[in-house]
Amino acid sequence: MQMALMLSGGLFAQNSPQVKVKTGVLSGFTDANGVATYLGIPFAQSPVTELRWRPPQPPSDWTGVREAKKFGANCIQHHATMGPFTKEFIAQGEFSEDCLFLNIWVDKNASSKAEPVMVFIHGGGFQAGSGSVEIFNGSELARKGVVVVTFNYRVGVLGFLVHPDLTKESPHHASGNYGLLDQIAALKWVKQNIHAFGGDPANVTIFGQSAGALSVVDLMESPVAQGLFVRGIAESGPGVLPPNLLIDTSLKAREESGEKFAQSLGAHSLAELRALPAEMFDRPPSGGLHLADGPVIDGWVLTFEPTAHQVPLMCGMVTGDTALYALIRPQPASNTVASFEKSAEEQFGPAANRFLTLYPVKQDADVPAMKSASLVDQARVSLDIWSAQQLQKSRVVYTYYFDRPIPWPAHPEFGAFHTAEVPYVFRSLKFLDRPWEKTDYRLSDAMSTYWTNFAKTGDPNGDGLPDWPAYARGDHVVMELGEHIGPIPVATEEKLEFFLEYLKKPQ
Repeated sequence: MQMALMLSGGLFAQNSPQVKVKTGVLSGFTDANGVATYLGIPFAQSPVTELRWRPPQPPSDWTGVREAKKFGANCIQHHATMGPFTKEFIAQGEFSEDCLFLNIWVDKNASSKAEPVMVFIHGGGFQAGSGSVEIFNGSELARKGVVVVTFNYRVGVLGFLVHPDLTKESPHHASGNYGLLDQIAALKWVKQNIHAFGGDPANVTIFGQSAGALSVVDLMESPVAQGLFVRGIAESGPGVLPPNLLIDTSLKAREESGEKFAQSLGAHSLAELRALPAEMFDRPPSGGLHLADGPVIDGWVLTFEPTAHQVPLMCGMVTGDTALYALIRPQPASNTVASFEKSAEEQFGPAANRFLTLYPVKQDADVPAMKSASLVDQARVSLDIWSAQQLQKSRVVYTYYFDRPIPWPAHPEFGAFHTAEVPYVFRSLKFLDRPWEKTDYRLSDAMSTYWTNFAKTGDPNGDGLPDWPAYARGDHVVMELGEHIGPIPVATEEKLEFFLEYLKKPQ
C-alpha cells in the first residue's frame, strides 16, 4: 500500500508541473506527449465595478499553489453556433466579466530552455471569441518547438465603449480600446514571465485571425505596444477585410454613439453604467457584424500617425473571406445573368463591360462560378496592394492564399470558409469530427511548420517544404496553401491589371 502511494505521488508530481511566476506558484498538468499545460492564469485584475472601462491593472499576488488546470471564464459576449461555425469554433463554458486569463502550452521534451513564443489573438469581430476555443488548443503546435499562448480580452461594449465621460476621466484623454489594452497587458505578462516556462521573452511572435489579425496590425502600429513582440502573423485581416472595417477614425462620433447607448440603458452617469450587471452587455452587435464597435483612433493606443518601423509580417486570406465583402457591398441574392450584370454596373460603372469580358456569363448556371472567381481575384489583388504598402514599414512580408475546403459531406457549400485555416495552423484537426484525408494532415503539418519557422527565424522556409518566396513588389505572386502548396500568380495578367486599376482608385 505504501509503495502504491509513493508511485501515485511520484506520478502526480510528474503530471502536475509547477512554475513560479511573479505573482505566485502555478500548478499545471502534462499530457501523454509531454506537453505541459497551464490554463486560466490571471494576467490582470478582474475588470469589474470601478475597473470596468479602465485600462487593465496588474494581477494580484496569491499565496500557496494556484491550480492552472482548467480554462478561466470567457468574457461576456453574445455567442451562438451558425453555419460552418460549430461549437469547436465558438467559446464554450462559463461567461463572466472576470475573464482576463491566459493559457500556455510548452513541450517539456524541448531541447532549448529559451523556446520561441507564439501568442495567439482570437477573432470574433471584436464582439465574441475566447482563448479557450477548442481549435485553439496549443498542445500539438507546441510540439513544433515553440511555447504557445492564448488569452481572453474584453469584447463588445465592455471592451470598446467610447463615451465622453470616459474620455474626460482618462489621464490620456482617451476612451475605448480596452480590449486592445488587455492584449497589451497579456503581452507584458508574457514578457515578464514566459522565461519561467522555458520561453524566450526576446523572441515573441503574435498571430491572430480575423479581428485577431486586425489586432496584430493595430499592435504593430500602436506606440503603446512597441517592444513586446518581434514578428506578426495576420490571418484573414488586413488587405482582405473591407477598409472601413479596419478601424474607426472618429472618436467624436463614437462618443456620441456611446452616450446614446448609455441612455438606452437608463444610465446617466459612469457610476450608473458601472453599476449595471454585466449580463446586460451580452447582446449581438446592432445592425449585424460591424467593427464600428471595435478599435478606435483615440490618440493614445492608436494614433493617426502609426509607428513607421514595424515588425516583419506574414499575412494572408482564405477563399471564404470574400463573403465578408457583403458587409459593405451586398451581393445579389439571385444568381441570374441580369443580376450579375447589374451588380457589375453598380460596382465598376464605365468599366463594367470590361469586367464582364473578363468574367463572362452566358447563362444563369455560369453566375455562381464567375461571382466566386471575381471575388477571389479581387481579394488577392487587394492583399497584394496592401502588402506592397506594408513592405515599406515591415521590410519583410510573406503572403499566402488558403483554398483547401474542409472535408464535410453534409455541407460541401461551406468550402474553405472564413476561419477554416485555423485548425490546420494549430494542428488541431482531431478536435473536429470531419472525414479528414491525407491531404489535410499533410497541409496541416506544412502550415504549422511554416508558421513556427517564421516565429523562430523570421523565415517560414525549411527542409522538406516547398519554397515560399518573400513578397516582392511587382512580382504579384502569392503562396497557395491547399491541395497544391507553392507560389501562384495573384491573378491572370488581364485581371490583375483590371483590379489594380480599380482598387487603387478612391472608393
